[in-house]
Amino acid sequence: MHMDMNHMRMTAHQPAAPGDSARAAQVLATLRTSLGPYQDYHRALADGYRIFLPKVPQTVYHFTNRAIARAGVETFDPAHPGSLLYQKINDSTYKLVGAMYIAAKNATPDDLNARLPLSVATWHAHTNFCIPKPLYSKARWAQKDSTGKRLFGFHGAIASAEACEAANGRFYPQVFGWMVHVYPFAPTWNEVWATDEVPASAAGMTGMPMPHT
Repeated sequence: MHMDMNHMRMTAHQPAAPGDSARAAQVLATLRTSLGPYQDYHRALADGYRIFLPKVPQTVYHFTNRAIARAGVETFDPAHPGSLLYQKINDSTYKLVGAMYIAAKNATPDDLNARLPLSVATWHAHTNFCIPKPLYSKARWAQKDSTGKRLFGFHGAIASAEACEAANGRFYPQVFGWMVHVYPFAPTWNEVWATDEVPASAAGMTGMPMPHT
């Protein structure tokens, strides 16, 4: 994924503290086990996960269970990620590539580090979000600047409250909570915790990677 830093804030990498790798490895082991049934995306749908923006072409589709996501904001449960990450293989099936955990909007670096060590994982937040008024106007959403870039949305040209107001939009400094992606099917430790949308090697994996030692 191309990181548009006008609309993305990321946690800073911290020096490794004693026990960080072991903590992260335990989360990964738990996640690998819990994801087993969801290799079949029909099971995810049956268990209340719903596709976010299913008609919009995406590199990775988030299947989100809102109840689990809300609970996860309050209490970190490695066995129950709020979202499952799938790649669309064709018009009829999806391939599981990872999972996403979510924390509160106001979570501090210490809060996030307590869930997954910041020496290993990188959390991100979606920021500087401008939506047009009226919200459901397709014509407004399609508006572009002089370079041909769309004005509104997660990758829009507008990235400040002033510009959003000038364009008759509604500005959100941050939408959603802090998030972290985990790719447990990737073959290396670094790729498991990659900040890319999905590591290329993870997309081609069919089994579980070797555990980190």
